[in-house]
Amino acid sequence: MEGTELLLKAYRKMCLAANMADTYESNRSICKYVHSTSRGHEAIQLAAAFQLQPQDYVSPYYRDESLLLGLGFSPYELMLQLLAKGPDIFTGGREYYSHPNYKGNDKPTIIHQSSATGMQVIPTTGIAQGLQYLEQTLSPLLKKGVDGAMPVVVCSLGDASVTEGEVSEAFQFAILKKLPIIYLVQDNRWGISVSAEEARVMDACAYAAGFPGLEAVKVDGSDFEASYQLMQEVVGKVRKERRPFLVQASVPLLGHHTSGVRREFYRTDEDLQQHALRDPRPLLRSKLVNMGISPVVLEQIEREAAAEVANDFARAVAAPEPDPALVTEHVFVPTPVQSEQGDRQPAGKERVLMVDAALFAIREIMEQYPEAVLYGQDVGRRLGGVFREAATLAEHFGDHRVFNTAIQEAYIIGSTVGMSAVGVKPIVEVQFADYIYPGFNQLVTEISKSCYLSCGKFPVQTLIRVPIGAYGGGGPYHSGSIESTLLTIKGIKVVYPSNAADMKGLMKAAFLDPNPVVMLEHKGLYWSKVPGTEDARRVEPSADYVLPLGRAGFVQVADPRQVNMGNSCVVVTYGMGVYWAKAASRLFPGQVEIIDLRTLFPLDEELVFEEVKRHGKCLVLTEEQQNNSFAEALAGRIAGNCFQWLDAPVQVLGALNLPAVPMNTGLENAMLPTPEKVALRIKQLLEY
Repeated sequence: MEGTELLLKAYRKMCLAANMADTYESNRSICKYVHSTSRGHEAIQLAAAFQLQPQDYVSPYYRDESLLLGLGFSPYELMLQLLAKGPDIFTGGREYYSHPNYKGNDKPTIIHQSSATGMQVIPTTGIAQGLQYLEQTLSPLLKKGVDGAMPVVVCSLGDASVTEGEVSEAFQFAILKKLPIIYLVQDNRWGISVSAEEARVMDACAYAAGFPGLEAVKVDGSDFEASYQLMQEVVGKVRKERRPFLVQASVPLLGHHTSGVRREFYRTDEDLQQHALRDPRPLLRSKLVNMGISPVVLEQIEREAAAEVANDFARAVAAPEPDPALVTEHVFVPTPVQSEQGDRQPAGKERVLMVDAALFAIREIMEQYPEAVLYGQDVGRRLGGVFREAATLAEHFGDHRVFNTAIQEAYIIGSTVGMSAVGVKPIVEVQFADYIYPGFNQLVTEISKSCYLSCGKFPVQTLIRVPIGAYGGGGPYHSGSIESTLLTIKGIKVVYPSNAADMKGLMKAAFLDPNPVVMLEHKGLYWSKVPGTEDARRVEPSADYVLPLGRAGFVQVADPRQVNMGNSCVVVTYGMGVYWAKAASRLFPGQVEIIDLRTLFPLDEELVFEEVKRHGKCLVLTEEQQNNSFAEALAGRIAGNCFQWLDAPVQVLGALNLPAVPMNTGLENAMLPTPEKVALRIKQLLEY
């Protein structure tokens, strides 16, 4: 498509966008959900969209409706999301306007888009990282276009979001690995009511100059021809040269920030008038007239656009609302691992350490699945993890499959969204549980919501390994427990093995699960160096052994005679708590049953409730600080579901409610549960 035909196509799309914005504004009572429009940004968005092919990937941001129109989505399809209607093809009425996701053979792929500014940059860079891996391995999963055209990734963002620290993490990785991605920065000089002068000392191009290897170019984003020519050139280079670019497009902001934060709240008439002078639509119209296009032709395009928008809006208003009965669907997609399989205790096999069971599991996974990769801080060739949990893997599988990252917890976690979307299966590691918090933005905003808000189109298959727990003077920043914080996040699974056999079986099941799984691995159990934890060593299960998530296990059972006499209790625990409970129970022969939860979500409530009802007395034991913990929440559910069978209040024992684990081992011991503390609580419980 060349010349006049291209310009007329762009003009028609601009007319659609203008009529859509006017329609929304004149029907504010109907368009009740918060939304933004692309008014002022149309030229650069269309210029970018017209370059993209079905093998490509694009992440729009919340003002990119013209980009979506340029990709071929209809006003009707966009309006269904605007009005949160049931037939909304993107999210079924669950997400804001211009928050698309799409998977099809006719358009570029769009992963789930969140509203958090700048947060999409890491997941989208993860797409480029995944594509590069597919290229390196000559994977059949790599989609190419006509004549073998390579895929590119476009990440759209506003200039105000470039100040986010996570954007910097993405830039660093994209440059370091020379990824095929274009960061399209639309600079309208406003971040809601904050002007560029108030918020930043440099624009996106100047900022990019501090990242050698990120080629940055500027364009007048209100000039469609200039924008088209530049985007054509940049996209062509990235298809061939496979390296990152940043395009900064200067654009006017003609509409409101959102329908709820209106321009008259904070912008002056002078500012609005200056921006109006650069409106892309009348600028393109003047150009077309100067090229000899009759005003009659343009007026016909304008009438047709207005009619299409009016018709589509009426259809969208009449579309059905979402079915409330479906509100709980798509939190997860089904996992293939539904039952325990394989040999848990093969004859002739030796007992192995937990740390080795994890290593062997990942090695077998990577041998079987060429799309599996492992990355994080210090997991690469030189060290193999600070706990040696990845030792030898880089030598065995190569630096392209097992590699170090910078200290970038947000990137490590968030990049798995994009990796998963292209078919790569990432296993990543956060070095210590205490350091996971910089990655929470990505875990909460992007990973946990992706499946639900994309109606199951984009579950995130990722296994996030997190060494956890206190022992031996690890100190306040290497000993923390984080399970309660993780369990407040809906849309992720949390696993916590306590022995080598469970470690291997759960690791395999977690990897095969198409949903995000965080595996918490207690450092004090890795080598069984803590007195009383020798039983964490187990016979290594067979290579095909899998243990489904959500199945608790019995550590020890009580004597039926003691149960029948009402002289027993059940301890519900996990991780190091298993070994505290076992040591304490020796003082009460036959009276203590111990359940190892193994998976904290999904939780085997059925088994827990069944055993509590059988014993009538229950202690929930955790290493975490007790107040407001997962353990207390579980105790509450047990009490509510088992009340009539209880012979005593459900007890909870956790660490003291202190801000951190002290360094001194005596202070550490004073803070944490111990076998002695557990024995005292069991004694009190049995005496009820």
